[in-house]
Order: sequence, then C-alpha cells, then structure tokens
Amino acid sequence: MKLSVLDQSPILSGMTSQDALKQTTKLAEWTDRLGYHRFWVAEHHSTESLAGSSPAILAAHLAARTERIRIGTGGVLLPHYSAYKVAESFRVLETLHPNRIDLGVGRAPGGMPNVNLALNRGSSPDIEGYPAQIEELMAYLHGQDPQGMNVYATPKGETSPPIWMLGSSGTSARLAADLGASYSFAHFINGHGGTRVVDRYKKYFSPSMQQSAPDANVSIFVVCAETDEHAEYLASSLDLALLQIEQGARRSGFPTPDEALQHSYTFFEQERIQDNRSRMIVGSPERVKQEIEELAESYQVNEIIINTIVSPFEERLRSYELLAEAFQLQKK
Repeated sequence: MKLSVLDQSPILSGMTSQDALKQTTKLAEWTDRLGYHRFWVAEHHSTESLAGSSPAILAAHLAARTERIRIGTGGVLLPHYSAYKVAESFRVLETLHPNRIDLGVGRAPGGMPNVNLALNRGSSPDIEGYPAQIEELMAYLHGQDPQGMNVYATPKGETSPPIWMLGSSGTSARLAADLGASYSFAHFINGHGGTRVVDRYKKYFSPSMQQSAPDANVSIFVVCAETDEHAEYLASSLDLALLQIEQGARRSGFPTPDEALQHSYTFFEQERIQDNRSRMIVGSPERVKQEIEELAESYQVNEIIINTIVSPFEERLRSYELLAEAFQLQKK
C-alpha cells in the first residue's frame, strides 16, 4: 500500500509563518527519503494558524528540494482563478519535474466569506461554473484549445500532471466521476459516509483524456508515537485545535499538548472531541498500521494520505518515521 502526505503548513504555538514553511520543507525532504509516495500542500487564506496560502508556489519550491516523491496541491481552489492560468502554472511545474507533479483542485473558499470577495475583486466566485472550469483545465493541460481562440497552455510537453478532485461529499465525487478525474476523499474533514462516496465515484466513472479508469485515495489525520499513551498525549492538542475551529475561535497557532491538557472541557465539548476522533487514527505503530489498513480496506483504495499536526515539530517527523518503518516503505 502507498502512504502519502498532506501538509497544511500549521503554525505551532510560539512559532511564525516562516517557521511553518521551513518545517513543511523539511518534512517534504524527510518523507521523500522515507519512501512516501506523494506530498501535497494546501491553500488557506487570512488565517494565523496555517501558512500555506499559495500551494503552486510552495509546490515549486518543494519539487526543487526533493528527488523522487510526487509533489502536488491539496489543493488549488479553482473558482478563484482562471483555468488557463492554473494550467500554465502547472505546465511549467510539469516541464521542470516531469511525472512528479499532481494538480489537486477544490471549490471551497479557503477561508472566511470575505476571502471570496478579496480574491475575486469584490465579487463572489462562480461556483456553478466549477464543472466547466475542470473540463477547460483538463483540456489546456493536454495541449488543447477549449475556447477555440488559438490559445494554448505553455510550455507544451509530452506529459501532463493529473487532476485530482478533492472533496468530502457525494457531489464532488460524482463530478470527478463524470469528468474522468482522479478523486481524493477528505476523511480528515468528514469522518462519516466516505466509503459510499468513493464507491459511487468508482461506479459512475467515465473515461477521459486524462485516464481510462478510476483512481481514488483517502486522507486522514494520524498521530503515531512509540506508545499508545504518548500518541494520545500528542493528539490532545489536535483535539483542542479541531474544537476551536468548530467554535470559530481566533487562534494564533496550534496549541501544545500541555495547553490542551490544561483546558477545561464542557460535556458537550467532550462529546465533540469523541466524534472528531472518527477523523483521526491515533496510537502506536502497530495499532496505527492496523487501523490504516482497515481504513484502506473499507474504502477499497491502495493509498492513504497522512495529515499529522502535532507539537513539537520533531514529534511530527517521528510520527511519519514510525509509520514508514511499520509499513516497510522503501527508503532512499
């Protein structure tokens, strides 16, 4: 089974955005050496807890700093941008790093509602036009002229980065199936009903110029440590962070485990933490390996994308290392 990485460039407590991007770079280099399959970076705007606002630029930096791991976006929020310009950006990346680039796309705003206005010159993005944008993007990536204007995405080349449509609902999965794109289900966002979503994607998939068969993976929060007890200690900070996000609390960074353990939780908050655990796998290498394999079996996929947010950063590196050892990934 393939293991991959989704990194949101989290800003840990007491750290800066620069620290977060340096950590993302080090993590990409580290997981490249450990034998992970992909490394995707996200797009978030106007937040003090996540530093990745421009995944295409960050992907270019990471591709230049790594050797064999696939580098991609998880993802570019396409309604904010021109499909043609996105195609050009990724044709440049593909030309620089052939067969190592993934173009993950989504349609979420990437922040609070005002982000939509800031990114779209005071207007709301055309969400209804998203399916047509995907078709246009795919055509440009494959050297076509979808608007009939004698305009092509350059630089041209023999290879094209695959489009991965990201989502956490049946709507996004059916659209990926209809358009013949790959599909990534965000279990770390929605821990319920995902197996039915991926099954419908596979059932209704239509071949496209990109691919002839469906291709799906699943992303989930994972915290792995030498013991179950230490993993639970580390995961307590993610428990609190997810709770704060749900409550709309303004945060300057992700809390530490000690800060989380000092927090006084209401009964309702404890219930929410338990429900959010459906989006996470926490434990020792043996336990985490078993649960990841069970997750892959339930989804009928052969690739799981790991999203680990723990403090301090060294524990994040160690979590990915323990997973690589448990799954016997091929180190460089």
